[in-house]
Amino acid sequence: MAKHEAGQEAPPWIRFSQLSAPRQLLVRLCQLINFGEIRDIEVRGREPLFGAASVVLVDHRLDADEAPRQEGALPDFNLCQEICRLLSRLDQIENGRISRIEIRSGLPRRILFESHVGRLLR
Repeated sequence: MAKHEAGQEAPPWIRFSQLSAPRQLLVRLCQLINFGEIRDIEVRGREPLFGAASVVLVDHRLDADEAPRQEGALPDFNLCQEICRLLSRLDQIENGRISRIEIRSGLPRRILFESHVGRLLR
């Protein structure tokens, strides 16, 4: 298995078609937003849930054309490391809340999530 930052093993390649419907929706939403944020996502049973409180902020540049991700038009593709890391974080959160996912070039770049002190100290 390939290595990535800090000597950790990289996740094996996962295909879009292997994801649950809520996870596919999250990936597609990132692709559609391209640049911006998704706010207030509940995580239940390791699945992202979009509710009435969920909000999308689109960062649209008026001085440049921003091309959408090529994968957005494909029915299936290998997930990149950023998406795999986001999905891995959903597994770790299990039940909780993501305050914000920052998206750049259709990929999740940063997330801000809630965690209890006890979980962090494990």
